[in-house]
Amino acid sequence: MINDESADAFNSDELEVWSAVATLLEWLPAALDAQMQGDSGISHFEFGILFALSEAEGKSLRMSELAGYANSTLSRLSRAVARLERKLWVRRAADPSDGRITIATLTDSGQGAVSAAAPGHVALVRRLVFDSLTRTQAHQLCDSSRRITAAIRADGDWRSGESTSEGRD
Repeated sequence: MINDESADAFNSDELEVWSAVATLLEWLPAALDAQMQGDSGISHFEFGILFALSEAEGKSLRMSELAGYANSTLSRLSRAVARLERKLWVRRAADPSDGRITIATLTDSGQGAVSAAAPGHVALVRRLVFDSLTRTQAHQLCDSSRRITAAIRADGDWRSGESTSEGRD
């Protein structure tokens, strides 16, 4: 840890690190949103919803589970899913086994939207993140991000089914 000074001010190392992280937190989401809006007419948040559904078993998730993946309130998620429903990319229905639960399901046209939007998104992330870092730095960024996420929220973060820390160099 680099914190060895007073609690009311950053030391110079902390300020340098925090300034870099804060700038990244401001600039990266704006770049991702701009690309997604320009290429696909949706927000990066909406793409994240579509992507999570596309990766889910049966292309369906409980709204509460989807809210967890999206780090969203149910209200914000519901508004975004309503926009995606109007595009006929998602549909919502009561869970047949428990009518109190709402299930969101990706439609075939929604899968098409994810497939169409993914190449531009992947290209931008590769250009901004992976092309800027060595493989080792990318893995360090992953590890650091997960540590910070765990400090924020004990239940951790969303990970793809292929996520592993093995084979890093």
